[in-house]
Amino acid sequence: MVKITLGLPKGSLNNIKRGNTYQLFVDAGYEMKGYEPEDESFEIQIVNDEDIKAFLTRPQSSPVELNRGMVDLAIVGEDWVKEESVLSDNDITKLGDLDYGQTRLIMAVPNDSPYENLTDFFRKNKNRDTPILCFTEYPNLTRKFMMQNNGYQEIYGDTVPLVQVRGLKDGNNDKVQVINSDGATEVYIAKGADLIVDNTQTGNSLKKAGLKELETILHSSAGLYAGVSCTGEKMEKAQLIFDQLYGAILARKYFDVKFNINNDIVKELTDYLIENKLCSDEPTINKGSTYSQVNVLIPKGKFPEMLYEIKKYGASSIIRSDVKQYVK
Repeated sequence: MVKITLGLPKGSLNNIKRGNTYQLFVDAGYEMKGYEPEDESFEIQIVNDEDIKAFLTRPQSSPVELNRGMVDLAIVGEDWVKEESVLSDNDITKLGDLDYGQTRLIMAVPNDSPYENLTDFFRKNKNRDTPILCFTEYPNLTRKFMMQNNGYQEIYGDTVPLVQVRGLKDGNNDKVQVINSDGATEVYIAKGADLIVDNTQTGNSLKKAGLKELETILHSSAGLYAGVSCTGEKMEKAQLIFDQLYGAILARKYFDVKFNINNDIVKELTDYLIENKLCSDEPTINKGSTYSQVNVLIPKGKFPEMLYEIKKYGASSIIRSDVKQYVK
């Protein structure tokens, strides 16, 4: 099998409270060294799969590296993929969503601001003498969102907000300026910014900073993406990696439950479980002389109901276990 280069995310997507990409790979059957949360190395070893060469990458940089063939595959939030693709098409392929790292890209203003939405903001600031300042790590998405706003179009027409990324400037409307923040975006309101655009999970950090949400620009979550160099055998390998990761993700939603039941009622009980959708597949039955052991896979949310029902049938020796892999 051909070797494939994988970019693994640094930061919040490998935080035990938000995503823990390291644990996802472990649950999917990969043995990793150098990627433990808060103890990450630049070069990461996947001990039991020598065909994968893994590196630590900043999420902001992953789409750039995918588009230029620097990595074949990467885990990254959809927000950063869309930020990279605003000004030009990209050849990044999404293999699938990984169902973690959910966040929203939002526009925020001070709590005491009189604005109801972005249109209201632009209308109430149309006669000001100083430029509107918006700080963000997402200047491309922010500018695009502003230009599509009715209030902006009413006042500024087809002009393009001025974007500044360090010393580089682009745009012809210096009355509305979007400035790259490089992190800790919420502090810029206290320093005089009118708006910020930042990602948030719950909105709690914004509230602590004295801010309120004005608009939601997009919803995002982590996904596995293939770049321009991921073709042929590399793409086949990439699909295998996604299937293993997705099997681990799907498994987190289920319990593996075993219990004993009298042979005289085992069929009645298993039929009941199937008819009432209290198992994901047909139960596995190991029949003994008097009792049978029944093994079922059940969505975690349905476990209390299933437990109540099987106990009514006289089930005993009930064992509930977590599932590491579930491949349908």
